[in-house]
Amino acid sequence: MPTTYSISDLARELDVTPRAIRFYEEQDMLVPERRGQERIYSPKDLVALKLILRGKRIGFSLTECKELIELYDPSHGNRKQLDTFMSKIAARRFQLEQQMLDIQQMQLELDTAEERCLSAMAEIDKK
Repeated sequence: MPTTYSISDLARELDVTPRAIRFYEEQDMLVPERRGQERIYSPKDLVALKLILRGKRIGFSLTECKELIELYDPSHGNRKQLDTFMSKIAARRFQLEQQMLDIQQMQLELDTAEERCLSAMAEIDKK
């Protein structure tokens, strides 16, 4: 595994566009070194980008992803980051469960509205 990456290396490795990588850099979520105009990304940037992409897939906001990235500290085992990540996972899971309940309730209300419409249409057709 290389010790540094160009923007095209990162883009290719994680199947994202260089534009997306520059966006995360603008959000201070990635901090590459500069050699003139060239960006040089570290293994820490690779880990951060992986975390951002994973966070997006599970519905975390950029702010939440940034918070997790700021807690990255491999020299101390990343315990605080992992604890925070677990807390955010539990909160996201709870939020999704609530959304599923809301969707089920909405489906029941749609079923009821549909039955009423069908009944009213049947009454109209009888006349």
